[in-house]
Amino acid sequence: MAIAEGTPLETLPARRRLRRAGPRRSAARGWRVTPWLFLLVPLAFLVLFTYIPVVNSFWYSVTDWDGLDPQQNFVGLENYIQIFTRPEYFQVFAVSLYYLVGAIAQLGLALLFAVLLSFRTRFKNFFKGVIFFPYLINGVAIGLMFLFFFRPGGTLDSVLAAFGVVDPPQWLGDPSIVNVSLAATSVWRYMGLNFVLFLGAIQSVPSEQYEAADLDGANSWQKFRFIILPSIRRILGLSLILAVSGALSAFEMPYIMTGGANGSETFVIQTVDTAFRFAQVGLASAMAVVLLVIVLIITAVQRRFFPDEKASVQ
Repeated sequence: MAIAEGTPLETLPARRRLRRAGPRRSAARGWRVTPWLFLLVPLAFLVLFTYIPVVNSFWYSVTDWDGLDPQQNFVGLENYIQIFTRPEYFQVFAVSLYYLVGAIAQLGLALLFAVLLSFRTRFKNFFKGVIFFPYLINGVAIGLMFLFFFRPGGTLDSVLAAFGVVDPPQWLGDPSIVNVSLAATSVWRYMGLNFVLFLGAIQSVPSEQYEAADLDGANSWQKFRFIILPSIRRILGLSLILAVSGALSAFEMPYIMTGGANGSETFVIQTVDTAFRFAQVGLASAMAVVLLVIVLIITAVQRRFFPDEKASVQ
C-alpha cells in the first residue's frame, strides 16, 4: 500500500516509524562524536607529553635513578629530606627575588603603556608593535644579543662612555649586579605579553562607561581607578600569578647568559645541573616536585585574593 505524501509520522506503523527515525538518530549521534574525533589527537599529545611525564616525575622523585641505569631503587622520602635539610637548595630562591621585583615592575610598565595606548595617541600602532616585538624573538637570540650588550666595551658601556662614565661595572661578572642585569633583560622580553593582555582587557570596556564618566566630570585617574582597574581585575590576577611563577622558575635568560655563574644560579638551573651534570635524576625530580607544589600554593593564594567573579557573586 502506497503512503500518501505528507502523511504524519504518528499515523505510520511502528516499524515504518523506526525506519524513518533510525537515520536521524544515527546522524545526531554522529554529530555528537565528531568534536571528540577532532580532540582525540590533541588530547593524546597532552597526555603523552604532559601528564605522563608529571606522573613519572613523582615516581622518579622517590627513587635513586641516575638517568641511565635501567634499575630504579625505591628510596622513599630520602630525596625530599635531603632537599629540606640542606640549605643550599633553597638559598638559590633568593635570586628569584630579583626576578620578582622585575616582574612587578614589568606589570606596572605594561599596564601604563596599555592605558596610554588604549586611547587617542599619535603613532599608537607603531608603539604597540615596538612593545610587543621582543616577545616574538627567540629566547636564545635575546640572550646572545644581550651578552654583547652587557659585555665589557659593548653597547651599554659605549653609551655610558658618551655620557662621561669611564669605569662602568662588570654587568654580568659582578655578583652584586649580575642578577639586576638578568632581571632587566627578562623585563624587556616579557613585558609585551602582559601589555597585550592588558590592552585587550582595557579595549573590551564599553565606551558608554567612559562617556558617562565624562558627563560626571571624572578625571583620568578616576577613570583608571573606577572603570579600568575593576574591568581588568581578572587579567591582572592572571598576570600576577604568571609573573610570580615565572620569577620562581627563571631559567632561560640566566642559563644562556651566565650559566648560573657569579651568583646567578636559580632553582631551575640547579635542578637541571643536578639531573644532567651530576646524574641524580631522582633528586632532581624531587626538586621539580617541590617547585610544582610551591607554584600550586602561590596559585591558591592568588585565587584567594583574586577570586573568580562568579565565585565571588555566589
